[in-house]
Amino acid sequence: MKKEVLKIVKIGGKLIEDKEKFKAFLGDFVALDGPKILVHGGGNLATEIAGKLGYKTQMYQGRRITDADSIKVITMVYGGYINKNIVAGLQALHNNAIGLSGADGLSIISKKRPVKEVDYGFVGDVEKVNSEFINSILKQNITPVFSAISCTQDGLLLNTNGDSVAAEIAKAMSSLYQTELYYCFEKKGVLADSDDDDSVIEKISWKKYQELLQEKIISDGMLPKLHNCFQALENGVEHIFLGDFRLLQKDSVYTKISN
Repeated sequence: MKKEVLKIVKIGGKLIEDKEKFKAFLGDFVALDGPKILVHGGGNLATEIAGKLGYKTQMYQGRRITDADSIKVITMVYGGYINKNIVAGLQALHNNAIGLSGADGLSIISKKRPVKEVDYGFVGDVEKVNSEFINSILKQNITPVFSAISCTQDGLLLNTNGDSVAAEIAKAMSSLYQTELYYCFEKKGVLADSDDDDSVIEKISWKKYQELLQEKIISDGMLPKLHNCFQALENGVEHIFLGDFRLLQKDSVYTKISN
């Protein structure tokens, strides 16, 4: 018997901040057939709020260092303001939704990242996803909306990479569904030329990925994103797509990742 398709969609903070584009995206998301999960970040707003509170945001090689003050702000902004606004937006479009962090139902269990070259502080790497709990929500025709916050077995909240959260959920749910993973960000897809928004690479296989790495076409934030993609493909995820806010539209331009 063929499994039902489950779509896991990750959106970045820049899309959330653009009201018009985000409104269009939500309409497309609600129009998706079948069960779906939304995962979101919100780093820019967390940085802005932290500054207003007098907290300094520290970064290392593009990654946020989450100290004791930062995790408070991230929990408030990701798990509170952004998460509940997305849920409210979905409810307004008659899509029943519930906002969650990894602590809810112990749905995303992580461990604190060990200190190596740098101490990232309260940052977590996902160890386990509670697929049964998430499935119990989906079976009630409710859409889970996950903020990028996970939790240790001992109850410690940790800031967690949103792309990784989406990939780990997709991998875990692949035992129950045919899972598809969508990364919506500010670009139309993976670009052959970072200065040309129309230079979208439509398909990237593992072989093509290695070529792009050698040619240094892929760099910066796209490196961990594609790393997550190929790990997900190796662990049960069927299809992965990357594109901008129009990614969920039928005639959109995007990058498809395949083995």
